[in-house]
Amino acid sequence: MDMLLSSPSFAFIQVLNSISLGMNLFIIAAGLSLIFGVLRVINFAHGVFYMFGAYIMYTVSKDLQLGFFTGVIAAALGLAIIAIIVERGLFQWLYDKEHLLQLLLTFAIVLIMGDMAKIIWGTDQLSVSYPEGFGGASNLGFTFYPTYRLMLCVVGPLIFLGLWFLIERTRWGRLTRAATQDMEMLSALGINVPVIYVTIFVIGSALAGVGGSLAAPINSPTPGMDATIIVECFVIVIIGGLGSLWGTFVGALIYGFVFNFGSVIVPNWQDVFAFLLLMAVLLIRPWGLFGKPEQEGH
Repeated sequence: MDMLLSSPSFAFIQVLNSISLGMNLFIIAAGLSLIFGVLRVINFAHGVFYMFGAYIMYTVSKDLQLGFFTGVIAAALGLAIIAIIVERGLFQWLYDKEHLLQLLLTFAIVLIMGDMAKIIWGTDQLSVSYPEGFGGASNLGFTFYPTYRLMLCVVGPLIFLGLWFLIERTRWGRLTRAATQDMEMLSALGINVPVIYVTIFVIGSALAGVGGSLAAPINSPTPGMDATIIVECFVIVIIGGLGSLWGTFVGALIYGFVFNFGSVIVPNWQDVFAFLLLMAVLLIRPWGLFGKPEQEGH
């Protein structure tokens, strides 16, 4: 705490750390929120999609030596393929079922894909190098800051703007919003609703893969990394409001600041602060900061 008050440069670094953490989490949580907002599916397997993204990044960038950014693209494409298989093979049968069945199915997917990851990549902790040109620190004039984390501070808002434009300013986005309100009416008008559903699931899962690939240099790919991230993502989307893109963005920033400054002020208590914030939001506004109360019969 004394360092924050006595050193402006240290405090500024912590602000950037909070933003970079929040933006990386936003990329992952945005996919979870998007899937729930349209499909009304609580995808507990989203964390294992993130883990597969990190492992694909390792395979492409380290084993195949094809470069970091090729690994990001490969992670997005790989998770898109997995998403099509999962959505068409399993999820399409559960859209009208209760959330408990959805949770049981997605938990089964977590167990299966978790064991698959151990078979393919083993149980050792793997390492992914920073992309070329992003491994050092950038001179900000009054302090130095890791270039890669600075890149995350920029990539997160760019992805947010891209998603916002897609959802709010395109015909496909209007159809997607309509599907969340009245799927039957949209289908009666001749719109292929299953195509909208699978597209949303692919985009959301690809975001998890991209988030995992971008996190790989910071959080080394290892079995079980999905368990931590899915909890963090649920905290973010519940704080912001399930299904709200703005809520997910703001929730990720709030979580990043609470977690990072909590670790500085009271080390090892950062998770407690995040969950206290979650409890406060649930007590005061159960549908989240930017969410809306669930309508009867929705």
